[in-house]
Amino acid sequence: MATELTGLQVYKFGGASVKDASAILNLRHIVETTAAGRPLLIVVSAMGKTTNALEELMALAYAGRDYTAPLVRLEAYHQEAAHALTAHLKPTTQTDVQEMLHEAFEALSEQLAGVGGTAGYDEQYDQVVSFGELLASQLIALVLNDLRPTRWQDCRPLLRTDTSWREGRVNWTVTENNLRTALPPLLREGGIVVTQGFVGGTTKSRTTTLGREGSDYSAAIFAYCLRAESVTIWKDVPGLLNADPKIFPDTVRYPEISYQETIEMAYYGASVIHPKTLKPLADRKIPLRVKSFLDPAAEGTLIHDCQHPPLAPAFIRKTGQCLVSLESKDFAFISEENLEVIFGALAQARLKINLMQNSALSFSVCLDGEPTRLAQAVAALGAQFRVQYNEGLTLFTVKNYTAASVTQLVAERTVLLEQRTRSTFQVVVRE
Repeated sequence: MATELTGLQVYKFGGASVKDASAILNLRHIVETTAAGRPLLIVVSAMGKTTNALEELMALAYAGRDYTAPLVRLEAYHQEAAHALTAHLKPTTQTDVQEMLHEAFEALSEQLAGVGGTAGYDEQYDQVVSFGELLASQLIALVLNDLRPTRWQDCRPLLRTDTSWREGRVNWTVTENNLRTALPPLLREGGIVVTQGFVGGTTKSRTTTLGREGSDYSAAIFAYCLRAESVTIWKDVPGLLNADPKIFPDTVRYPEISYQETIEMAYYGASVIHPKTLKPLADRKIPLRVKSFLDPAAEGTLIHDCQHPPLAPAFIRKTGQCLVSLESKDFAFISEENLEVIFGALAQARLKINLMQNSALSFSVCLDGEPTRLAQAVAALGAQFRVQYNEGLTLFTVKNYTAASVTQLVAERTVLLEQRTRSTFQVVVRE
């Protein structure tokens, strides 16, 4: 095991912060002005909407349809960014960028050509969609290497997961040993390592992904295993806000907030922090900063082990929800035995429960409305229960709610179900 690495910073840059040449140069400026001389691990997402484009390519390839045009568009998008960076790169780096893009898109084309056969959709999805992070991280590493010695690290041999395709579960023991052996020698004396978010690998060298928006989680995994000093997530917002400013007026920024409060917000669907991100950081008391890549000097939000006065109500919105109501066919009470069957079917379909409520004869759950998984659960439960469901709904959660915040939320909305505890109000509505 390598000796302890001190002072490590982990930076995570999302898709918006690497979406084009201007954004990539801004990333380089942030690194140059905030992390000089310190060991730095950078975790990057795919550029812009690349993941969406790769999902489209995967769906077309799996269906046996022509995907030439979207593949050409995706390559042109990356080439456009590379061309715009030309004036800011050394000639040798320009050549390296072009060679990298050529090889990456050849590999992607080969991967798409092999889609089908006996492997399941989710397994093949991971092999294709992970190309976004691999491309972006290689490009960022080449650009930063002109500034400071920078190494690109393929995380797939190091971040070990099981074969839960699209939602890989981390083998923490193996991952920690891998990371603490491989990375400290590259990071010492102020080195920079660039790697991928969202991506992992199995024992048989198959690529896995950690779930959509999983790059935050990746940063936390690296920080936990390497005992980082801090993690900074660079966003297009000024910090952790109490609501989405595109939906709610008069949002406020939390200057600091505890792990516990943030974990609860993430659990309910707050979009700034991935739900799995906070636990490994809280376990090792590694502070997390949420800062704006548009204004790097601004304070942002510090998430750490702290006490604070009551917070402004936090409004969290989850769209694409499905409200499923189950009734016993023989008018029996919804008993523990019934609930065991219901939870078993939902777990088997890998559906996440966001809200549940029961009465004597019925049980209702609000779920992320993934059509294929929903159909699987409904089919499994239909033999024992009368099943009704509504799709296309929205779930609002208000943490630290007040009477005024509840009134504001439900005004002019059709309420299908609501629930409140001492500090949390939830409501399912049709908007």
